[in-house]
Amino acid sequence: MTAQELRPRESLDEARRLAEAGDLAGAEEILARMAARRDDPDHAQAAVGLAVVLDERGEHERAREAARAALASGHPEYAAQGACHLARGFERDGQWEQARAAWQAVIGVGNPAYLPMAHLALARLAVREGDGKEAEEHLRAALATGDPKAASRAAQQLAELLLEEGAPGEAADVLLEALEVPDVADAPRLRVLLGIAHLDMACGEFAGAIEEGSDPETDALAIELLARTLPLRGRDEDAEQVWRYGLEHEDERLAHQVRLRRDRGLA
Repeated sequence: MTAQELRPRESLDEARRLAEAGDLAGAEEILARMAARRDDPDHAQAAVGLAVVLDERGEHERAREAARAALASGHPEYAAQGACHLARGFERDGQWEQARAAWQAVIGVGNPAYLPMAHLALARLAVREGDGKEAEEHLRAALATGDPKAASRAAQQLAELLLEEGAPGEAADVLLEALEVPDVADAPRLRVLLGIAHLDMACGEFAGAIEEGSDPETDALAIELLARTLPLRGRDEDAEQVWRYGLEHEDERLAHQVRLRRDRGLA
């Protein structure tokens, strides 16, 4: 039986066997023939396989041509795979704009299985370009897919961005949303970040209480809590400034209360 007489599935199986055995040239021959037959039901899958084999052989431009053929097929599975292959190749070669366009093409195919990785990739590229707004949009989109792994990664990255921007309340909301995803990955890490967000929120409330002012006892308590919480976020110098503010306050009653509270901690 000649290669031309092989049924499509048998040809794919044979190409896979040859590739796994190290005969990339033989696999390429079969896959190229199948990819060229546009009426072949396995045309798109063969094009993806051809792209993979050609990349392994170092023929990156031909690999991209094959991946583009898979994308052009419009097949819900293999068009998405073709676009993913293009995007990864462009990222490998540092062609960031082309990579971005390819990941957008993955989204355009509309296969839900590939949306999480596409949105995470676009967020990564946006961060690289310094576009925090676009990164946030794609991270929220990845979280919204409900994929256990992607939602966790997106929530962690988005929470860290929001914490850097001084928005711990939003970060907490993002993390709580991720923790509601069934079987979400790395839940302990999400909870640690949630705790950090709550620490930052607490610092904000303590600082607000100090700014508003109340009776000496309440103000001293707020100063102590803020000064003891800030080091947990690596802000030792800020904590010292808070203590100094209380100890040197013009209200002697407040300064006395702060001194007692600080000395208690040093005892």
